[in-house]
Amino acid sequence: MANILVVDDEPKMTSLICGQLEDANHKVTTTTSPAEALELIGRHSFDIVITDLSMPGISGMTILGEALGKDGTEVVMMTAYGSAETAVEAMKKGAADYLIKPFSLDELELLVARLAEKQRQAALVNHYQKVVNESSYGPFIGSSSATAEVKRMLAKVAVTDATVLLTGRSGSGKELAARMVHDLSPRKSKPFIAVNCAALTETLLESELFGHEKGAFTGAVARKRGRFELAHGGSLFLDEIAETSGAMQSKLLRVLEEGKLFRVGGVDAIDIDVRIIAATNSDLGLEIKRGVFREDLFFRLNVFPVFLPGLVDRREDITELAEHFLARLDYPHPIPPDDVRDLLLRYDWPGNVRELKNVIERATILAGGEPLSVEDFALETDDAPLVDTESTADSTGGGLVASEKKMIVEALKEAGGNKTEAAKLLRISRRRLYSRMKVHDIRP
Repeated sequence: MANILVVDDEPKMTSLICGQLEDANHKVTTTTSPAEALELIGRHSFDIVITDLSMPGISGMTILGEALGKDGTEVVMMTAYGSAETAVEAMKKGAADYLIKPFSLDELELLVARLAEKQRQAALVNHYQKVVNESSYGPFIGSSSATAEVKRMLAKVAVTDATVLLTGRSGSGKELAARMVHDLSPRKSKPFIAVNCAALTETLLESELFGHEKGAFTGAVARKRGRFELAHGGSLFLDEIAETSGAMQSKLLRVLEEGKLFRVGGVDAIDIDVRIIAATNSDLGLEIKRGVFREDLFFRLNVFPVFLPGLVDRREDITELAEHFLARLDYPHPIPPDDVRDLLLRYDWPGNVRELKNVIERATILAGGEPLSVEDFALETDDAPLVDTESTADSTGGGLVASEKKMIVEALKEAGGNKTEAAKLLRISRRRLYSRMKVHDIRP
């Protein structure tokens, strides 16, 4: 329902418009006085102002300017045929549309409905964007520009019913993104159902998604509703969509196009209302070229693509995420500000957020309630050399082995024989230092 002001110096016209729009459940205020219209606009907030262009004393252009001064107000101009050029000029100045008299009241009602829906969508986007900005949306930790852009994109699409395709490397948070889309959508009170398409065989996946009738196959002792039916009214998350077979892709495409499905062994079509969110860590363009993914299904899924960057592309979030995981584990000590934090920031995190979570949990176990140290994080190969093995000899002519051995000996000397301090000087773990000392036969 929209709050509408109708302005026309002809009482019959305002009466006809008022009756039509009130029957469509809108709240309508009418006036035949342009001066009163300006006063009403100044005192009240109207979603839509419908005004005649040519009126004695004060023109519709003046009313247009006043109405557009109110945030979010849409203006529709009414004009006689001879003033059409002026109406076009009004649209250049910000009017939403214009109608040439005489016009159909049904046409006006449709125009109002379109503008009201546009305002509703804009209000939802603004509301959810504010939620995201103020709360950072719990599951999505991070303040980097890359993370902020992802959350902005997800908030915008959430308020629509558009299909979303999430891409990115494994462990980058695609299921969290899918849940964010659902939680910020008008469907949030309905089910969110997730299916890992790679975890099931083709036969099991078909039964899991579409359900089956009793006796459809051996072991089908009762009717079973599939995930599509269970997600009715809500959202269905199809993870690892690229791992489905060609036959399954064909069946999914038919369901997405028709909004109907058949249970395995069933003959009756079942209507479904489900918002699809799909995810993959594969390059679907390449999979299409290889002939293993249907191009038509890709176009059906790729309505609103969102790429989730890996941790290597949002290093600013690493410390914040690590602190978040520590808090969830109720660990009594924060991330140390120096060597441990530096180690976390330098590591490339091929497993992304999932790897960081597991590394933090393992480190807390090893630390046993004590403050975390570099030794608690197994992020480096113990037998990796300290110098570049692809280089040639060092500047002293002693070769790589001599160069590395010299570095270790000098660090131990500077640390007074303290291996922990020597490891810090070399910016490596104490475990790695012991390993390299053994390689070079450096005695403690």
